[in-house]
Amino acid sequence: MNSLLEVGFHTIDFGSFVSPKAIPQMRDTAAVLAGLDLTNTSSKLLSIVANQRGANDAVQHEAIDFLGYPFSISETFQLRNTNATIVESLERVENIQELCIKHDKSLVIYISMGFGNPYGDEWNAEIVQKWVDKLVALGIKIFSLSDTIGVSSPDSISYLFSNLIPAYPEIEFGAHLHTQINSWEEKVKAAFENGCLRFDGAIKGYGGCPMAKDDLTGNMPTENMVLYFKEKGFLDNFDLTKFAKSMELTNTTFPVH
Repeated sequence: MNSLLEVGFHTIDFGSFVSPKAIPQMRDTAAVLAGLDLTNTSSKLLSIVANQRGANDAVQHEAIDFLGYPFSISETFQLRNTNATIVESLERVENIQELCIKHDKSLVIYISMGFGNPYGDEWNAEIVQKWVDKLVALGIKIFSLSDTIGVSSPDSISYLFSNLIPAYPEIEFGAHLHTQINSWEEKVKAAFENGCLRFDGAIKGYGGCPMAKDDLTGNMPTENMVLYFKEKGFLDNFDLTKFAKSMELTNTTFPVH
């Protein structure tokens, strides 16, 4: 990891190759990809896949650099999210990793429900580490600890990153944090101060996990993180003018009703 800018703001999750029946919002992912102008950008694209079929589709696209797989340490949510047990998901990851290597892609594992869950499944850093061990053995190099439903706190974030990052010096750990509007900064601060240099975000916090529960908790607002890390002395080459234009586009892309 050379810099926060390189790791944190150059990878874009543009969509997912998942069943249109399961998540209708993602049915036009290939069409969106075809409409992107990638001729003058250093950005790299990541697509979420939930099974072998989605991975097979995603690797056919040269523009995609990363595939992401949601690996939940909650048995209940793994079944709900990908229709597979954790053990079955481990086998899926092994097959998808082989596919990524063959097609020169990188696989990112999202440890979903990484900070706890509403289903009563046991959770602690040792459980996270147990599954990370098994996934590292498959050659996975990038993990994103995912607060799928917004239950993380500064204490739990600090607890996980302070345990995992020193234990795996060759692995890149990131933070995929969902948040309420008044708690975003304390979460980013806790992750950053415990060694995390890779952060996921969405402009204006749009989105959430549609498979998690009925009342969605939004994604981490990208604009908040940009200002936070600017104040910390990072992102010197980040173009705030162009970013402001992106923010303006959301007024028409996501109109308020």
